[in-house]
Amino acid sequence: MKSGVHTFSVTLLTTGGTIEKTYDETDGSLRNVRSVLEKILNRIRLQTLRIRHISVLNKDSTEMGDEDRQLILEAVRVALPTSDAILILHGTDTLSVTGELLCRELGDLDRPVVMTGAMRPYEFRDTDAFQNITEALLACRLLGAGIYVVMHNQALKFPGVEKDREHLTFVRR
Repeated sequence: MKSGVHTFSVTLLTTGGTIEKTYDETDGSLRNVRSVLEKILNRIRLQTLRIRHISVLNKDSTEMGDEDRQLILEAVRVALPTSDAILILHGTDTLSVTGELLCRELGDLDRPVVMTGAMRPYEFRDTDAFQNITEALLACRLLGAGIYVVMHNQALKFPGVEKDREHLTFVRR
């Protein structure tokens, strides 16, 4: 056994959103059909990271309702005892709504719950998906307890985070 090597456990919950939209050549649409997570993770060296992937939903976040957010909340609650951190892939349009709910309902945490997404789908050449997932995985190891959004080289802690639609990122209120 190698000394100093600690395997870190992340439960990765996927919910759909722009980050996982795929292009359908037959009708020219972008939809949440299948997860692209494995493609992304296969591009990253993750020797000391154990990822358990759970698909919670596969929706555009504008189509999410209260029931969907309750499913996400319950999935986080179930995963917390067996994970060093939770990472949630979520659509950016209503990520703040879900983040505020998690912050309110989960109370005092002893580990980080990180949310991320993308403004452009992974399959697009100018996507921010790969960068955001890479940053979010590192943030899972480095951040203290709490609910965060990690995107575009920043980590913002809830409550009080919102999407800046003009600059296509997230900011503190």
